[in-house]
Amino acid sequence: MEDERLDVELDFGENELIPAIAQDVETGDVLMLAYVSPEALAATQNTGLAHYYSRSRDELWQKGGSSGHVQQVKEIRVDCDGDALLYRIDQEGGACHTGYRSCFYRTIEGETVGEKVFDPDKVYE
Repeated sequence: MEDERLDVELDFGENELIPAIAQDVETGDVLMLAYVSPEALAATQNTGLAHYYSRSRDELWQKGGSSGHVQQVKEIRVDCDGDALLYRIDQEGGACHTGYRSCFYRTIEGETVGEKVFDPDKVYE
């Protein structure tokens, strides 16, 4: 990927997508994982707001575009292989569309360990 804003080479692979982890910059909590296309990364860098690529909808989207729960990106880190990103963010509201602060709100045994911070039925009416 050639972009004057990048000093590292990224490997988006055959599908032109790279995973991005959203991490709360203050607490270190992992809030979500989504995929980023070159266009989503450019939009994130240009606006300072997290943009991702929806594989299910096959489109670029801004986190919080419909809910208002935006992610202000404070820093973008790249892993050692250049095939994954870490968005260090300031999250407004909840990161998960189900109403939880983090998408990782339950254990593998099904125990809820996260905090619900909004009612998705009211937000996504």
